[in-house]
Amino acid sequence: MRLGINLGYWGAGMDGDNLAVAQEADRLGYDVCWAAEAYGSDAATVLTWVAAQTESIDVGSAIMQIPARQPAMTAMTAATLDSLSGGRFRLGLGVSGPQVSEGWYGVKFDKPLARTREYVEIVRRAMSRERLSYEGEHWTLPLPDGPGKPIKLTVHPQREHIPLYIAAIGPKNLEQTGEIADGALLIFPSAEHLEDTAVKHLRAGREKAGKTMEGFDVCPTLPLAIGDDIKGLADMFRPYTALYVGGMGSRKQNFYNQLAQRMGYEKEAAEIQDKYLSGDKSGAAAAVPHQLIDQTTLLGSVERIAERMQAYAAAGVTTLTLAPAGFTLDERLAALRAGTDALELSGLA
Repeated sequence: MRLGINLGYWGAGMDGDNLAVAQEADRLGYDVCWAAEAYGSDAATVLTWVAAQTESIDVGSAIMQIPARQPAMTAMTAATLDSLSGGRFRLGLGVSGPQVSEGWYGVKFDKPLARTREYVEIVRRAMSRERLSYEGEHWTLPLPDGPGKPIKLTVHPQREHIPLYIAAIGPKNLEQTGEIADGALLIFPSAEHLEDTAVKHLRAGREKAGKTMEGFDVCPTLPLAIGDDIKGLADMFRPYTALYVGGMGSRKQNFYNQLAQRMGYEKEAAEIQDKYLSGDKSGAAAAVPHQLIDQTTLLGSVERIAERMQAYAAAGVTTLTLAPAGFTLDERLAALRAGTDALELSGLA
């Protein structure tokens, strides 16, 4: 099992610290450094900055939002980043959510599976440098009865095949991801529930495409905190968990809330959402069960985290992406180093 690092969002006044974390991860031999985007910092700019100041670690978008870019533009960005980084780019895609898609980008959040499938097909076709033409429900290239003609990408990516990941949560999206992608980006993964909530659906998609899970990257992100006070460490992540389970998306379209329900927290997920959407964010955080936090983070001593890593590897994880927590840069770097120590202790390195 490999390790990755997720730097999350940028522009919160800690960009220098985030770069130091990325550089330390590079030095420690982490496999990939991911950066996110929502409606603040964009992933491509951040990854260019990180790639220019690291040596061997891959850089990946987790995610580039599908409603934010035409697919051909995403292919251009991916090819450029792969070329500039010396073949170190990984393209992570996702549909985002209805609030961001419709409120920020003005793109209707409908038929997300069909849109994703078409988007991936166009991106792959463009990156292969064949002349681009496509006829689908959501995109037609070139536009008919106009001056456009099929053209091809002029940039040569460093590699013939740039790894393509999809952020997936729901069963149908996970199955399609297994079918059309090279890896899956997962969030709030519990080792105890991973087979039922994710892996079996990914496997079904791989089988649909006539493939096995071999070579497919199952890549969940987990917050990491080191210390002896497990309850105190878990409490650090109460607002984070409450935000996703209670406040992401709408009441009817909150994929993280639905995931918590599938993990057996139906009553608790409903209470968290009710409190969060009513404006009681502290109450929502207090309603998050300790067990839910502990199952979806890495908390405690290096020995305890090594045991949890073994559980994730047994559940099918191939790249474990860490989000090291800490109030200072030194604490985050210490957590990062503890991650490599735990991997070595687990025997999975």
